[in-house]
Amino acid sequence: MRDYIFPGDFRWGAATASYQIEGAARKGGKGESIWDRFTHIPGRIQDDTTGDVACDHYHRYREDVRLMREMGIQNYRFSISWPRIFPDASGRANEEGLRFYSDLVDALLENGIRPMVTLYHWDMPQWLQNLGGWLNRKSADYFVQYCEAVFSGLGDRVLSWITLNEPWVCAFNGYYAGDFAPGIRDFSSALQAAYNMLRAHGMAVRTYRKLHGNGEIGITLNLCPREPATDNAADQEAALRNDGYANRWFLDPLFKGCYPEDMMRYYQDMGLTLPDMEPMDMELIREPVDFLGVNYYYIEFTRAGGDNWPLYFTTTAGDYSVTEYGWPIVERGLTELLVRLDREYKHPKIYVTENGASFLDVVNVKGEVLDDCRIDYLERHIMACWDAVRQGVNLKGYYVWTLIDDFEWNTGFRNKFGLIYLDRRTGGRIVKKSGYWYRKIMEQNGIVNQD
Repeated sequence: MRDYIFPGDFRWGAATASYQIEGAARKGGKGESIWDRFTHIPGRIQDDTTGDVACDHYHRYREDVRLMREMGIQNYRFSISWPRIFPDASGRANEEGLRFYSDLVDALLENGIRPMVTLYHWDMPQWLQNLGGWLNRKSADYFVQYCEAVFSGLGDRVLSWITLNEPWVCAFNGYYAGDFAPGIRDFSSALQAAYNMLRAHGMAVRTYRKLHGNGEIGITLNLCPREPATDNAADQEAALRNDGYANRWFLDPLFKGCYPEDMMRYYQDMGLTLPDMEPMDMELIREPVDFLGVNYYYIEFTRAGGDNWPLYFTTTAGDYSVTEYGWPIVERGLTELLVRLDREYKHPKIYVTENGASFLDVVNVKGEVLDDCRIDYLERHIMACWDAVRQGVNLKGYYVWTLIDDFEWNTGFRNKFGLIYLDRRTGGRIVKKSGYWYRKIMEQNGIVNQD
């Protein structure tokens, strides 16, 4: 059997996000976030939970870092809570919040773990949402103010930065579908929010390079191949539109400095209000990045038709088995996506910043969590990454989503993605079988098949 060994500089890691694990919603001078507000509205979260406590990582981060070291985690991607740094509109940074993240970074480095910091993973301060949130063009200025404080506090030790995580989700789930915070339902607003987020990204990249030139900075997009469900022309057209909506609407401005023409025409024909663009904005948005972060989970198979104005298509899982989340398991999609990015967007440096799967994990009578389905999922996708590297893709790292079972946004705690099991009653942690398996992958720098 073939071995799948990666280049020597390849990074292996795990990823988390602040609201999903930290808890301490009102501790340490933290202000209210849009998710603090959203999760307390009845009916918004499927299991009626909140992230008020989450995994209590704020208080137990040293324990979690110790577990990471025992698991052999080499790289850890986490996010900063913006309202923990700027809890109100005063413009004064919260030193206690900055100290928490500084202590976390120190603990990681003391244990030989390289930090990768995401600056925005969806938890905007509620005070800024009250001023319009991402619909307010000035939100980018507030974001830069926040970034400057974080760069100044951590930039001497953190060398890998991500400006935004999944702006598509933040814009279209938060401002169009309304099932994520802040819960707005207007497609034109989603287009404007996405635009202002990309401006904020470009401004943050420029700011980082002014303050710290010794590290790397990029952006993370959730990219999902959109394939036609059948060979008929209508489904092919719908799949192209779906790809423009979800993938090219972000990739093209970032790497080409323009929106895709077919989607601009389509949105205009549908009578939508396009983003309020000003001269030089696109030059700012296309500010060169050091890497592209890719979050990959599945392929969407697209059929023409449906009542989802203004897009008019539906998606299915095809004939594939699915995770507990209902996402089809299609590892070939990751290879195809990475090769496409390499060919269409001039060979960017790429990290897979999230990849993982939710399953119904249970603790057996021996106190073990034997999540073989997750191991199978991860193994398939790691092999897909290797195939992309073999084809010349400049892929430099792979981060499992997620380190520990966490609060999974509007589904609450129902979906378990972690390498570590969380006992929500006691806060206890149990490393799953997949966590020990992943340790071996990292030690071997890939998959070594024993005959």
